[in-house]
Amino acid sequence: MASLARRAVSLTRLSISNPKAPIQAPNLIHRRNLAGAADHHGPPKVNFWTDPTSPSKWKEEHFVIVSLSGWGLLFYGGFKLFAGGKDKKEEKLVAAPQ
Repeated sequence: MASLARRAVSLTRLSISNPKAPIQAPNLIHRRNLAGAADHHGPPKVNFWTDPTSPSKWKEEHFVIVSLSGWGLLFYGGFKLFAGGKDKKEEKLVAAPQ
């Protein structure tokens, strides 16, 4: 219904603005826009814990989470490796037994 209403409005706008201009074909073509996003192309994607050795089969959002986690661990490990050993060591005084 909405597409028919849009077509009618576009036809009236065309006829009002320039009555002698021919009707343009692209305005009459119904487009699905983003409706085809759910169509699957290729093999189905799996969770990363189902097949952890082949990232090409993982779902996109799982790949992003695992990749960002890996990079975060790499940077944090590098930071701890190079900056972690420079802390001051405090000596604790032990009270002598009486």
